[in-house]
Amino acid sequence: MSLSRRGFVQLAGSSLLLQSQLLKAERSLRSGIPGVQVPAPGPMGTAKVALVHGEDRRKNVRVSLETIDAEIRAELRGRKSVLIKPNNVSTENQLAATHLDALEGILDYLEPRFHGPVVIAESSAGDTLEGFEHFGYNRLASERRAQKLSLADLNREAKFGTVEVLDADLHITPVRLAARVLDPETFVISSAMLKTHNTVVATMTVKNMVLGSPLHSVPGELFWSDKRKYHVGIRQTHYNMLVTAQRLQPHWGVALIDGFDGMEGNGPGNGTPVASHVAIASTDFIAADRVGLEVMGIDPDWVGYLAYCGQAGLGQYDLTKIQVEGASIASVAKKYQLHPQIQKELEWMGPLQKGSPTMGSLLLGDETYPG
Repeated sequence: MSLSRRGFVQLAGSSLLLQSQLLKAERSLRSGIPGVQVPAPGPMGTAKVALVHGEDRRKNVRVSLETIDAEIRAELRGRKSVLIKPNNVSTENQLAATHLDALEGILDYLEPRFHGPVVIAESSAGDTLEGFEHFGYNRLASERRAQKLSLADLNREAKFGTVEVLDADLHITPVRLAARVLDPETFVISSAMLKTHNTVVATMTVKNMVLGSPLHSVPGELFWSDKRKYHVGIRQTHYNMLVTAQRLQPHWGVALIDGFDGMEGNGPGNGTPVASHVAIASTDFIAADRVGLEVMGIDPDWVGYLAYCGQAGLGQYDLTKIQVEGASIASVAKKYQLHPQIQKELEWMGPLQKGSPTMGSLLLGDETYPG
């Protein structure tokens, strides 16, 4: 492998990042050893989540955002643009992609409150532009010119920042993340759905950002995809999603889950519909997805990347510290059928069966540590 000078500097920086993360892990381990005290991180505050139930998808979305209007305005103030990140894992199956009416509801909310440019930007698993055409986004752009609405294929823009994740051999590898979602002057709205998933149990607003931000080639180029760098082992997937969420989270604005028609079974692309008729919104992405899990009847301990995000302080994952406004969770919750391979997906929770041999220890007081 050849590295440019810039690549070498980035790789060196990645090594320092990993070293820092390992030291944090060591401190966590040492905190459980008698006589060793390590300061605990500060507690997360209470998060507010709007949960709206109704028979109009577009209205549900708008009302959910209006319910947390004060929180959104506080985050929106001073931003020069708004980016709406849809979830188009498929460019053909509407159930697997952000519905036009959900985008309409978001724009209805923004219209009297934000007068700068708004962009719907995506890095679809397929050809982003095909999805825009198929789902009616192009028409929306022409109808919403007064809101300075435009569309962007993040893959064709090919502008990026980076994050370093682990590969199948637990070595560092860089991932290219769309530059737009890393712009501190942009207010990012993650427009996702309630869907089961074939690898990480469930997908909502966090996964929409984490796996929707990495780039891939466009038609006519030699194929490559940084999205594939996340599918390198069930454990690495959850960890790599956490690392990427840490990179993205400072730029997040509001999480919006359109659960009018959720997806169960063979998600995220080929499952079957569940008529939940809800919308969920919060400026805390972790809290929004936590409520989404309750609506789907999914054990929150099973969704590793979200549990990790909560543990790392990226948002509130403790349901007792989430203030739900609107409908009660109990009144709308349904038991979604999970992916047929759910038992395989849950193997990340068990002990590691295979790995490199242990050579010494970082634990204080371990007499095998070579010093």
